[in-house]
Amino acid sequence: MTNKSLTESDSHYDGLEKMGLSELLQNINKEDQTVPLAVEKTITQIEALVSQIVPRMKRGGRLFYIGAGTSGRLGIVDASECPPTFGVDHGIVVGIIAGGDGAIRKAVEFAEDDSDKGWDDLQALNIGIDDTVVGIAASGRTPYVIGAIKKAREEGILTGCITCNENSELAQVSEFSIEVLVGPEFVTGSTRMKAGTAQKLVLNMISTSTMIQLGHVIGNKMIDMKLSNEKLVERGTLMLMDQMNISKQEAKDLLQQHGSVRNVINAKKS
Repeated sequence: MTNKSLTESDSHYDGLEKMGLSELLQNINKEDQTVPLAVEKTITQIEALVSQIVPRMKRGGRLFYIGAGTSGRLGIVDASECPPTFGVDHGIVVGIIAGGDGAIRKAVEFAEDDSDKGWDDLQALNIGIDDTVVGIAASGRTPYVIGAIKKAREEGILTGCITCNENSELAQVSEFSIEVLVGPEFVTGSTRMKAGTAQKLVLNMISTSTMIQLGHVIGNKMIDMKLSNEKLVERGTLMLMDQMNISKQEAKDLLQQHGSVRNVINAKKS
């Protein structure tokens, strides 16, 4: 394992407090532009992991994200968006954060340092052989995440990780590692910035490609989305108008009758 930590390396910039507002914003944006390019270099790593997740989920498996601090919060954000976007049940994609749900809003001191608690949290959710656990840690050295991934892999559960350092301990204990090397942060060590952006982009790719492979998108439409507000009802209506070449009122009536875009399409096919 290398001793060099890219996420803790000195920023390319100094004297930040002396910069004007415009210069600060332009330099932050300049650094942010490097993130998608770093993610692009990991597409084969992402593909390798997703290709293993999909068949397990087809057998009824779940996808768990586990992390601490910003990394844990990003996993929760991605997991919480899957039910409304793709119509899957809550509990199919699950985000776990060190320190529990209270840590979503307020940091829990030293929660990430407990190397046994991550596995305990997974066991509390009845983790099983068809499930997948993806550890998220910018540094790749968070004990809470490493302990969970290591134990899950020992139990024969599919494991992956998203990290922003090379050859980290987390990558070494994971079966499939995604190492997005974004380099030094604008504010040295502030991994909520480029590293956090990279993690979110990768999570988007994992969940979206998985859900498409599982059949929750037809054409380019989220046909299983939950119609939980007027905006989404309007979106579903427009989908049906486009898909079936019908009027807005007819689309609305069908949507109200059948409850989802998929159900309307299936009813029309039968």
